[in-house]
Amino acid sequence: MCRRLVNGTAALVFTATAASAADVYRAPATAPYVPYVASTYSWMGPYIGANFGYQWSDLSNSDAKPSGIQGGFQTGYNWQYNQLVLGGETDFQLSAARDTFANYQFSNPWFGTVRGRAGFALNNILFYGTLGLAYGQGEVDTTGIAENNMHFGWTAGGGLEVGLAHNVSLKAEYLYIDLGSQPYTLTRTSNELTSNILRFGVNYRF
Repeated sequence: MCRRLVNGTAALVFTATAASAADVYRAPATAPYVPYVASTYSWMGPYIGANFGYQWSDLSNSDAKPSGIQGGFQTGYNWQYNQLVLGGETDFQLSAARDTFANYQFSNPWFGTVRGRAGFALNNILFYGTLGLAYGQGEVDTTGIAENNMHFGWTAGGGLEVGLAHNVSLKAEYLYIDLGSQPYTLTRTSNELTSNILRFGVNYRF
């Protein structure tokens, strides 16, 4: 009788101890799965920048091919809808493009554009096309006499822009510019300047 009581008490104590130990130790809960979401680069907002490149040109009604380095500034604004980026940009350029034909030297000392842009963004990489208006000055020099004319036309092109930081990007851009024909008294004809421009630049977004 006494032995059964001792055995029963021991069994009860063991069971209680095991239950207590089970309460103390619990397997760590598994953390809920959170899918990884890559950060998205934003092209939205206003920007300002500078560029530098080279200009190859042809002048109608002559054999002149005014060419030279060019550089300037640009400013614009982007709107972004998922991967679609739309915007507007204007730029002003100084140019060393010039060439001599017959007794004349023709130069394009400056020009500018006002363009729309449409692009497709792959995170921090933007591919875009651009189209708009162009304007600039043509200048003819001969024997110390100079004649200047304003030219107006159109431009189209495309480029690639890569974001290096959240508000800094580098770009490479090609533009074709057609500055419409204007009459020049010194050349006794009308001259139209068309240019191919390859340039590189940097933009800072606010």
